Amino acid sequence: MDIMLPLTFAIIWASASVATKWGLTAAAPLTLAWTRFAVAGILLAVGWRLSGRSVRPPTNCWGPLMLLGFLNTTLYLGTSYVALKVVPAGLFNLFVAANPFLVLLLSRLWLKSPLLWQQWSGLGIAVVGLGIGSWQSMTGQHAPLWGIGLILTAMSSMAIGSVYFQRIRLPLPGTLINIWQLVFGATFLLPAALLANGSQPIRWTIAWWGSLTWLIGAVSIGAMLLWFRLLRSGADRASLWLLLTPPIGYILARIFLKERLTALDGIASLLVIAGLILAQRSIKLPVKAVEANKSSP
Repeated sequence: MDIMLPLTFAIIWASASVATKWGLTAAAPLTLAWTRFAVAGILLAVGWRLSGRSVRPPTNCWGPLMLLGFLNTTLYLGTSYVALKVVPAGLFNLFVAANPFLVLLLSRLWLKSPLLWQQWSGLGIAVVGLGIGSWQSMTGQHAPLWGIGLILTAMSSMAIGSVYFQRIRLPLPGTLINIWQLVFGATFLLPAALLANGSQPIRWTIAWWGSLTWLIGAVSIGAMLLWFRLLRSGADRASLWLLLTPPIGYILARIFLKERLTALDGIASLLVIAGLILAQRSIKLPVKAVEANKSSP
């Protein structure tokens, strides 16, 4: 496989939190989130329909799709956008990369999947890395504890959605599932956006249009298409490229947001990556479960 394909995906994936923070200078978090989900969902649905395929899922799939939309879009990305208002983009990418560990733990509790010693060891190493990254952000960049709590809530919601999808095994293409996750996610988020941010006007600046265009075009559509290409080589191999997210995220945040990049940030990234590599040998997630949960901030 040409290295440029997975490298491009990793860069776009890591850029999502940076683009989000840029957009948050022009609009309230839930306003930006709702607009992105609604527009991306509509564009993907139109493209899917123009390809000659029906966008209407079977009746028995409506309930699961609504729940996945709430967990993976409304709650996960909604809280993520609020958290990114006060938490560094680099730290957010660090937590996103470590999300598979929450999936492992929930799988153990819900699906009764055994955890091997490599997975426990990898989890312990990654937790140390996340602790270092969080401490660095709170002391060096004054990130509030409630912001980190929101990130944990977001990651937990996505992990629950992942394990739930593994259990129900929806008989639908990943793209169609993502379309309805975005549509239902935007629908459920709209009341909260109007209630919390409805009185805050949008500043129609280059930050708004640039952020929205990148999040919809490059991340929601472009990165998803690249991800499906990567999955042809196997879900396990494809997911390894997510390990590049923390270092690339820190670098992009430094370049575009002027966030501080310290030795502790590097140590935290290395620990999380090392933990994931140790546990990765035993992680076996169904390909469709990975496809269905490729949402980003």
